Amino acid sequence: MRKHDLEHILRASMTISECKTLIVIGSAAILASYSNPPEELSLTREADIFPLDNPARSDLIDAAIGEESYFDLEFGYYAHGVGPETAILPQGWENRLVRLENPNTLGAVGMCLDPHDLAASKLVAGREKDLAFVRAMLRHGLATADVLEGRVRALPLKSQQIEQIVARLRSWEDQPRPS
Repeated sequence: MRKHDLEHILRASMTISECKTLIVIGSAAILASYSNPPEELSLTREADIFPLDNPARSDLIDAAIGEESYFDLEFGYYAHGVGPETAILPQGWENRLVRLENPNTLGAVGMCLDPHDLAASKLVAGREKDLAFVRAMLRHGLATADVLEGRVRALPLKSQQIEQIVARLRSWEDQPRPS
C-alpha cells in the first residue's frame, strides 16, 4: 500500500461512515509518518480503520470496501473495519496520533498510530508478519529500541508478558542496519 492508496481509503471511509475523523491502527498507519517507507513495510493491502466518533460504523466500511469487495477487486487494497479494542496499545497512544490530512483526503482526517505505538501493538500481536514488520522498522531506523521498550512498558499487560516482549526486542538489537 502507498500513501495515495491510504488517502483513497480515508476518502471512501469518510463517505461510507459519515464520519470525518478515522483512526488507522494497522500497518498502513506507517504511511502518515513516512510517505515512502521501505518496500517491506508497505506490503499490506489493508488499512485497519474505525470512525472516531462512531466506531460501530466500521462494519459499514468493512461491508462496502473490505476484503474481496468490488473496491478491493478494482484497486487491489481495502479497508478492514475494526474497533478500538482490536489492538492493545500503550498508555497515551491517543496523544501521539499522527494526522494525515491533505488535499488528497478531501476533508477526511486519518489519525494514524505513531510508529512506536504501532510497533508496540505488533509486538503484542506476536504473529510472524508483525514481528518481521517491527524488525524492519528497527533495521531501517523508523523506530528505536529504547523508545519502543518504553512504549512496551506502558502496555496494559501483566509484568511477565511485558518482560517477555522486552526480552524479544532486546534480542534484536544487534541486527545490522542498511547502509
